[in-house]
Amino acid sequence: MTGPEGVTGGPLALEGTCPSCGAPVGARDSFCESCGTELTPPMVSTEPPGYEAECPVCSVDPQAAPSVITPDGYCESCGRRAPTGRDHSELDLGPVAGVTDRGLRHTRNEDAMGLATADTSGGPVAIAVVCDGVSTSPRPDEASLAATQASVRALLTAVRRGDDPVDASLIAVHSAHHALAMIGSPGDAPSTTYISAVIGRDAVTVCWLGDSRAYWLSTGPDVLRLSTDDSLAEELVARGDMNEAQALATPQAHVITRWLGADLPELEPHLVRFEPPRPGVVLVCSDGLWNYRPDAGGLAELALPAAFADPLGTAAELVKFAIDAGGMDNITVVLVPFPLAPFPEEPSHQKTVPIRRLAPLSRRTPHDRDRLHRRR
Repeated sequence: MTGPEGVTGGPLALEGTCPSCGAPVGARDSFCESCGTELTPPMVSTEPPGYEAECPVCSVDPQAAPSVITPDGYCESCGRRAPTGRDHSELDLGPVAGVTDRGLRHTRNEDAMGLATADTSGGPVAIAVVCDGVSTSPRPDEASLAATQASVRALLTAVRRGDDPVDASLIAVHSAHHALAMIGSPGDAPSTTYISAVIGRDAVTVCWLGDSRAYWLSTGPDVLRLSTDDSLAEELVARGDMNEAQALATPQAHVITRWLGADLPELEPHLVRFEPPRPGVVLVCSDGLWNYRPDAGGLAELALPAAFADPLGTAAELVKFAIDAGGMDNITVVLVPFPLAPFPEEPSHQKTVPIRRLAPLSRRTPHDRDRLHRRR
């Protein structure tokens, strides 16, 4: 069968019906041949259709006049920024699930995540992308979302086509970079960190720039951080000047040296392929989580064994852990148990949860762009 993107598969037993037209579809079909509907589209932590923002203060005050939210997201009555549909989002595709949250300090969620699955001839594949907008760049929330949307779509298309995960990862990161070039310029460049993970039958392929991380978690001794940070702190550790705890305590801890944005002189992403030696869990996260537990062993203690059976619930618990520890940044957590479980027959879902935590009043931060981004 062939879908709109040229995805071809062999003869398959019919195992379901199209949710749009009711036509029979095969187990590995990506699209309905009758109407063209994408059967397993990627999911991104964007505002759901029809979301209407409301002021968390005025909306619960019976004596307050009905609040009006300005186009830039503020309540006209009290001046407080209203929560958006991205403040807290949960994505659940069964074998891969994630949660993203605004945290306690920021007025908006500048993280974004994208998830996808594909049932290929080589076995099931899960895809995860996490982008953390650089707060000192213009419109960081737009940057993370644009990069996530472009890359998760590119990854899914390439995986369906049968591309090698390394090639697919490079295609995706270049797609993300192009998306940011389209919404910015070298002098006005929305920017973001970037990390993607492609989890297949035998290996995990990770691609990144910046300081969002991927980890391999297991109940054995082989827990491992799969990525290295593009940051001044990482350079201090690599030179032997400090250990990780000392470097993360310095004012330069979150100054990053690579990112995605129109001001990036050259796109030089990292790539690593990891073959898990045993069952475990792939964790992809922003620094809003690992700030409070940077070592792989500590994260494994928090996540396992619960993440094997309930990746969504465990991701929510890890987000709660970061919030309880201070919540100083946006937090995004994606978990993928390995080896991949069979994909569920029931449809995946996105849930947006209104946040009643009051956001701090927003303040503009000077953007110092000297080939380095200060994250805070």
